[in-house]
Amino acid sequence: MADVVDLSIDGMTCAACVTRVERVLTRVPGVASAEVNLATNRARVRGAGALDPGALEAAVAKAGYSAHPVTETRTEAASFPARLIVAVMLTAPMLATMPFGHAAMLPGWLQLLLALPVQTWVAWPFYRASWLGLRGFYGGMDLLVVLGTSAAFLLSCYNLALHGVHAALYFESGATVITLVLFGRYLEARARQSAASAIAALAALRPTTAIVLRAGVEAEIPIAALAIDDIAVIPPGARIRADGVIIAGAGGVDESLLTGEALPVAKQPGARAIGGAINGEAQLQMRLTAVGRETTLARMVRLVEDAQLNKPDIQRLADRVSAVFVPVVVVIALLTATAWAIAGAPIDTAIINAVAVLVIACPCAMGLATPTAIMVSTGIAARAGILVKDAGALERAQAATIIAFDKTGTLTEGFPKLAAIEPVADTSREEILRLAAAVQAGSEHPLARAVLRETKDFPRAINHRASPGRGISADLEGRTVSLGSRRMMEELGIDLAPLTNAEARHAADGQTISWLVADGRLLGLLAFADALKPSAAAAVARLQALGLGVVLLSGDNQAAAGRVGAALGIGDVRAGLLPEDKLAAIRSMRDDGAVIAMVGDGVNDAAALAAADVGFAMGGGTDVAMAAAGITLMRGDPMLVADGIVLSARTWRTMRRGLFWAFAYNVIGIPLAAVGLLDPMIAGGAMALSSVSVVLNALALRIGQLRPRAD
Repeated sequence: MADVVDLSIDGMTCAACVTRVERVLTRVPGVASAEVNLATNRARVRGAGALDPGALEAAVAKAGYSAHPVTETRTEAASFPARLIVAVMLTAPMLATMPFGHAAMLPGWLQLLLALPVQTWVAWPFYRASWLGLRGFYGGMDLLVVLGTSAAFLLSCYNLALHGVHAALYFESGATVITLVLFGRYLEARARQSAASAIAALAALRPTTAIVLRAGVEAEIPIAALAIDDIAVIPPGARIRADGVIIAGAGGVDESLLTGEALPVAKQPGARAIGGAINGEAQLQMRLTAVGRETTLARMVRLVEDAQLNKPDIQRLADRVSAVFVPVVVVIALLTATAWAIAGAPIDTAIINAVAVLVIACPCAMGLATPTAIMVSTGIAARAGILVKDAGALERAQAATIIAFDKTGTLTEGFPKLAAIEPVADTSREEILRLAAAVQAGSEHPLARAVLRETKDFPRAINHRASPGRGISADLEGRTVSLGSRRMMEELGIDLAPLTNAEARHAADGQTISWLVADGRLLGLLAFADALKPSAAAAVARLQALGLGVVLLSGDNQAAAGRVGAALGIGDVRAGLLPEDKLAAIRSMRDDGAVIAMVGDGVNDAAALAAADVGFAMGGGTDVAMAAAGITLMRGDPMLVADGIVLSARTWRTMRRGLFWAFAYNVIGIPLAAVGLLDPMIAGGAMALSSVSVVLNALALRIGQLRPRAD
């Protein structure tokens, strides 16, 4: 019994399914609200008091679906490949003979044997969804598929029994419709399955065991057994198990996955540490202050879950129109048969004309319009370095009015570079670089790697002595050389006055400072910064030229974020944001009527990426960010954001145009079939022609380019 219950729902195929499941759940006594997400096949039920999960599962089952506790993702998508393979294998022989005329077609009995499994077992999901839709007074594309293909199949069986080898048969038409529409559904099911991977990627950051001190002895226990006030031991390089306060040890901690900060954060006794961060070079002991569902990482998991659950489902244009189109077609078919019968025509003629209406209305082109456009556009995108995980993202991106960028790893490189060297009067820049490299040789610290990238020419130092969280010292050329933070210099009693103005200038730009001394004498300072990506300025300028607003959302300090915003021409800069602050900013802008595209690369961006209308993840970022976003930029190039939006606009226009032509054939063909000017064979040909038109329309996406040519 609980006041919030999460369920995994099997059997949903469309937005109407979501509505029905929400309706039956809200009718269960004690339920205050129910939110169902088609993308993740999840339902979250909230109660005014305690809820009975068994009653919720029973209500869902009564509606024709199945519900399970959220322990594993269970969907019907796995059955689609087998059905699709069988459909292709059985339909292909019938289609292969069509170009050679009626005389070359397979014998009628063989066509029946090939089409029967397609019309029954392969098409079973459509029949099931149609029945559920009719129970809920809803008709969609599933019902169109069932009506059209069943009519073609039954008419073919009737003609085969009546006329034998000379019969007009439509087995291949029905089988082809089922195969093509099923292929489109398979693509959608794949996208829905991948949407749930964001939660799994976040969960992967949580280790399964932890080392704690019990009675002064280290013991490894399951992570679930941790309790508040436990003393956890974090070895160098290990992931911190839960939130807490450092009580012993000092060193740098990489919190970039959670906060977006590019540089390791120095931790001393008394400092807070976040579960999920990675310890640096020193062993730490920490007293736990939050465990289980109350840790920062666990809260981030819930943020992503909630953002995905609350994101509105895409209502495809074809489904909206077919909700009205289906009952109209059925009524027209019945009226056609009735009118011909009243006019004195033979009953066979009345039935054939009514079937012709159903055949011409069968949504082959409707089923092709969206999947073919998406297939072509995703192929174009892949060649450009844009990986589209969620086909719906291609529809949403073109409507974006504001692009919200994370800073670190998105517009910047995501790792520190040596930005400046400030020597005292009698020391050269080359000497400072040479000594700093010698002291840090062999270190894996990000600042050390930044120095070592700048030079390979330095002497060999000995007796390296690390001061965790402060700096490092070594002996070389008869001197003791130290490189470290201001705190280390103060502890050594070094006078930093000669370079305090330079320090203030670099600190104002958000840069990190290291001081270099030899035998107690100040030699200079080194400033480190997270450099802008080469294409960042051009990317922002291009987005603004497209008429889009650009916002910077950063977990970094105001000075660092402001410097990046000024360099790129971004006027709206919001700094010092925690993951929940970024999520709140996205929701606030959406509440003001903006359509938001979020661009990020870290775990701290995952909730915002999921909450935005469309998320762009940098390919060099975390698995969590890529799982939460609908589009991944494989090269991590911000210029690809504009490419994705341009492609989205072209794809959206292509899909609308394809759907227009698909419905145009129906609008023109249905009256002709109703008055007897189209027999089912010609209707089937017109249906095939509409499909060819839709495919050619989608292939037109390959004409043109995503990016303007350079002058």
